[in-house]
Amino acid sequence: MLNKDTQLCISLSARPSNIGTRFHNYLYQKLDLDFIYKAFSTTDIEAAIKGVRALGIRGCSVSMPFKESCIPFIDKLTDSAKAIDSVNTIVNDNGFLTAYNTDFLAIRQLITEHLTDPQQTVVVQGAGGMAKAVVAAFHDAGFQQLTVIARNMQTGQALAEKYGYAYQSPEQCPTADIIVNVTPIGMSGGAESDTIAFAQPLIDAATTVFDVVAFPAQTPLIKKAHALGKAVISGDRVIALQALEQFALYTGERPSDALMQEASLFSRQQ
Repeated sequence: MLNKDTQLCISLSARPSNIGTRFHNYLYQKLDLDFIYKAFSTTDIEAAIKGVRALGIRGCSVSMPFKESCIPFIDKLTDSAKAIDSVNTIVNDNGFLTAYNTDFLAIRQLITEHLTDPQQTVVVQGAGGMAKAVVAAFHDAGFQQLTVIARNMQTGQALAEKYGYAYQSPEQCPTADIIVNVTPIGMSGGAESDTIAFAQPLIDAATTVFDVVAFPAQTPLIKKAHALGKAVISGDRVIALQALEQFALYTGERPSDALMQEASLFSRQQ
């Protein structure tokens, strides 16, 4: 039952979905926590963040297009947010707002778990907000041989140069040990939902295929990599880990991996 002590967490995005709402509320119920989570949209990010502070909203997830525009209204950026100048999580401690980037934290964890040789070569396709988190996480993990490929030469070059990496156009993409798709290619409902994000020779040459697209988890790229016996990292793992980090920051509770997987599966149901 809702009561005067129930703590509210929210999300702010241009196009709210039920994913975070279902994930967090599922865990609140399972762990008997007096919290509730609700998704919102806004056209006034300054007023929205001031509302988080003024109303005592405990936590706020931030999605595009607000990940950078919210920064002037926050009191403290942690290292994860500073690493890419981008915020996706805000925690309110009695009116003091601290910002994190749990996308960066999730990808960094996956690199630690699955990609233990920083001498391997990496190709990252994409130059948007999530690509910033991916490239920064590889840089933080000590990978020195990384190439950014992007259709937008200006943003691709800027991202690569920020971390001392190379840029190439998609037509000149080199082969690499690790290939990472951080574009909408393969995303359900998109114009390229049936497209494999990398050319066959790049998939053949790779030892690990990483697709950040979470919907569906089995993208055309991941299906192809599985069929070829490649090691894979899929986007559903990224989205679950970043949401888990948010949950822990908001509540102080860290669910088991099994419970996290339950919540992730529940959140993805139609």
